Amino acid sequence: MKLDLHLLFLILTVLLFSTPSISSVETRRLTYIVRVDGDAKASVFPTHTHWYESAVAAAEGETLDLGAGWISGGPLIHTYSSVFYGFSARMTSPAAAALSVAPGIVAVIPEQVRRLDTTRSPQFLGLKSSDSTGLLAETDFGSDLVIGVIDTGIWPERSSFSDRGLGPIPGKWRGTCVAGTDFLTTACNRKLVGARYFSGGYEATSGRMNETAELRSARDTDGHGTHTASIAAGRYVYPASSLGYAHGVAAGMAPKARLAVYKVCWAAGCFDSDILAAFDAAVADGVNVVSLSVGGVVVPYYLDAIAVGAFAAAEAGIFVSASAGNGGPGGLTVTNVAPWMTTVGAGSMDRSFPADIRLGNGRVLPGVSVYAGPPLAEGVMYPLIYAGSPGGSAGAGDGYSASLCLEGSLNPSFLKNKIVVCDRGVNSRAAKGEVVRRAGGAGMILSNGVFDGEGLVADCHVLPATAVGATTGDEIRKYIASAANPTATILFRGTRVGVRPAPVVASFSARGPSPQSPEILKPDVIAPGLNILAAWPDGIGPAGIPSDHRKTEFNILSGTSMACPHVSGLAALLQASHPEWSPAAIRSALMTTAYNQDNEGMPILDEATGNVSGVFDAGTGHVDPRRAMDPGLIYDISPTDYINFLCNLNYSTGNIKAITRRGADCSGAKRAGHAGNLNYPSFSVLFPGVAGGGKRRQSTHFLRTVTNVGGGAAVYRAEVKAPAGSKIDVEPAELRFRRVGQRLSFLLRVEVETAVAENEEKVRLPSGSAALRSGEIVWKDDRHSVRSPIVVTIQSTV
Repeated sequence: MKLDLHLLFLILTVLLFSTPSISSVETRRLTYIVRVDGDAKASVFPTHTHWYESAVAAAEGETLDLGAGWISGGPLIHTYSSVFYGFSARMTSPAAAALSVAPGIVAVIPEQVRRLDTTRSPQFLGLKSSDSTGLLAETDFGSDLVIGVIDTGIWPERSSFSDRGLGPIPGKWRGTCVAGTDFLTTACNRKLVGARYFSGGYEATSGRMNETAELRSARDTDGHGTHTASIAAGRYVYPASSLGYAHGVAAGMAPKARLAVYKVCWAAGCFDSDILAAFDAAVADGVNVVSLSVGGVVVPYYLDAIAVGAFAAAEAGIFVSASAGNGGPGGLTVTNVAPWMTTVGAGSMDRSFPADIRLGNGRVLPGVSVYAGPPLAEGVMYPLIYAGSPGGSAGAGDGYSASLCLEGSLNPSFLKNKIVVCDRGVNSRAAKGEVVRRAGGAGMILSNGVFDGEGLVADCHVLPATAVGATTGDEIRKYIASAANPTATILFRGTRVGVRPAPVVASFSARGPSPQSPEILKPDVIAPGLNILAAWPDGIGPAGIPSDHRKTEFNILSGTSMACPHVSGLAALLQASHPEWSPAAIRSALMTTAYNQDNEGMPILDEATGNVSGVFDAGTGHVDPRRAMDPGLIYDISPTDYINFLCNLNYSTGNIKAITRRGADCSGAKRAGHAGNLNYPSFSVLFPGVAGGGKRRQSTHFLRTVTNVGGGAAVYRAEVKAPAGSKIDVEPAELRFRRVGQRLSFLLRVEVETAVAENEEKVRLPSGSAALRSGEIVWKDDRHSVRSPIVVTIQSTV
């Protein structure tokens, strides 16, 4: 079944990326990313000053010397020399096809467009500045490390990016501060040590940017990049709040770490060629960590620009943290799944912003909001209406558009001075409130749909508004339908801390299994990503819509975009504490020490359903930086191990070279048996089911090697909780280490009965379905618990 899955993904990839017919695209240019064999470039392309000019000129059937002017004004977009040798350029599809078979060309990849996927989170994570020992104190708050943030840029004047009290810029830093519109080189300092922007791919596809709306510089005109950068490495700022909510001391995970920003995201999205240029620069500049809150495309790794850039970064010793995506709560939604990246999902903290609803029948229902404008009249019950009701739509508008409160869909005469219920979806949550406000509504209740479940996000609204879960929304609509004169009001409760249970897996957080390689459990971990307070630019209202002209130094946002930089900052601290650790070792420490119980001592819940979360929701669990500092054992991975993993995915030599920049000898990899034998801190296996009854036992094995980093001599013993219906054997069951740094291996064998007689229900599955069973192995000595999940998926036959 594993082979069938890979074949399915390959078929999908061919459908997505197959070249259109020549007759339909002869004059249409698209952007392609071209990887060139670094050893061959000088001899293959000798006819132009720049070898890449020869490549495109030959492919386009041109012979003239295009010169330097062609670089800035013609089809060439970027050249790459750090993550790989190559370039991106606008070409016709036939030219790209011709170039792909030219000598010395490793791969020609169509460009993809990606999308952008705190006062309390340090305290929630146990990072206290007052501790004389611990991760912050031991690492001087990350002062010698540089975190590269690939995002929408930065607003450098924010207090979060002050260099007050910081020492000299680390001597190994090789980057620069690039001036641009409204961004002088003096905007950089000892905190913000580098700033670059990359717009070539964006403009090649979308046309020249509108410089009245966007700035051709690293300055942030969106807010997302400023927010994520301050989560990773913002300085201590007091007082900090957003519209009076979440008042306290703001701080990033590594408050003294240096920042380098790489602006790649623009009005039309984040383009692969620009993202690769940012990776190329970050590797050359000497960053220690890359934080990437961008995603949305899942393709084979050799077609994935982010996976390619991240591999080169990891090989250079750079830890890459990436957001899992916001496609939850459905399965198979996780993005950024390459095993050399750390994929971060989102959880809640023990803080909320309640804004409850009182109905005319006396019921008080829970909601959440961040609103600080003129309140609803105290003691007044307002008429309550569902926007999708008959009469709610404007003119010839349909009820569906009105139910979603889309632009121009509402009937002002029907909604004036009423609280309006809008369904979630299509347009932004804050934009719905603006539509209601312009239609004369007094307030808004934003209701989740069935797919959103019970997950709630507190938004900075432009009118009195609150968000409710799907069940609550159904109750409100039923009340409206049954009451003669339905009424309601919204009760804003401010900020509440000490909320229980926490954390929970945020409903929007993308879930596994990995669509590309289910042998690798993704996401890896979760971190705070719900209602996070962090720095915000001027000129952008907290609601993030054009009509919002309020100013705030901090804003509250939610997403795996916010969870990712938490892990980026923690990785910087761990690297400062353990400079000898590889990126894989840091990820291992975060994964094996993650916790899966909430602050009530119960299993972490899934916000969408209220049920216990699973490994495809939260990975190994919620990060615990204090324990990650001393994990006991680590599962390390070398670049060669990743190459063996790709071999066992049955990638061709050319596919592997497109990722790794070099050829691969897969003969040794085959001895490992399967892709799941990558030395990852989790175990995932997919077994095919058996059709039509009968019995069949299936088994597989995993080989793992752990390194002792917990002190001197130690004895670790395995404690196994087998997945239901499975038998787990571990050999040896005891690991005796004589010294720090010693490596020992073990074998873990999984056996399962995948089908039985028809009169038994054990693992009998409907066609096309799957059964998931999870367990764990924990290696324990007298001080450490090194936990890894074991996931068994049984897929029925189709």
